[in-house]
Amino acid sequence: MKERLEVGQIVNTFGIKGMVKIYPYVDDIQRFDDLKKVYINLKKQTQKLEIEEVKYQKNMVLVKFKGIDTVEQASLLKNAYVEIDRCDAIALEEGQYFIADLLGLEVYLDTGEKLGILEDIYNTGSKDIYVVKNELGKQYLLPYMDDVIKNIDLENGKIIAHLIEGLI
Repeated sequence: MKERLEVGQIVNTFGIKGMVKIYPYVDDIQRFDDLKKVYINLKKQTQKLEIEEVKYQKNMVLVKFKGIDTVEQASLLKNAYVEIDRCDAIALEEGQYFIADLLGLEVYLDTGEKLGILEDIYNTGSKDIYVVKNELGKQYLLPYMDDVIKNIDLENGKIIAHLIEGLI
């Protein structure tokens, strides 16, 4: 498992005092109120920053970091990913998973046949869509619903899926 989890991406600056605008990857954006520090990952370089202030604007998070005091300094962080230590993450309920823990898992059909590797997860609003790719590059889109995703086994690194009629 990864030691850090992505919680958003810096998409722009905000104002003239060094704030950045973050597109959050979390279900509850108020979660940023509890964070004291984050890691900024830009071009494979990671920098630890302390959070000085958090505000919200529509579905975006506005953050002022200590030591980032100008729009020019803030603009250098644009497109960076915001990560937190796993120990700072919220506790998940039974049956909930961090996307970072699911990506890369092998996906098998309930018949025992390997379907591929979980490459991505899209949130469509109503259901997550699991993107599974096989060795030949063929993609399968599986909706996250009880009839399709039968079991997620993080310990053994695999997902068991059932293909309902008309899915593929």
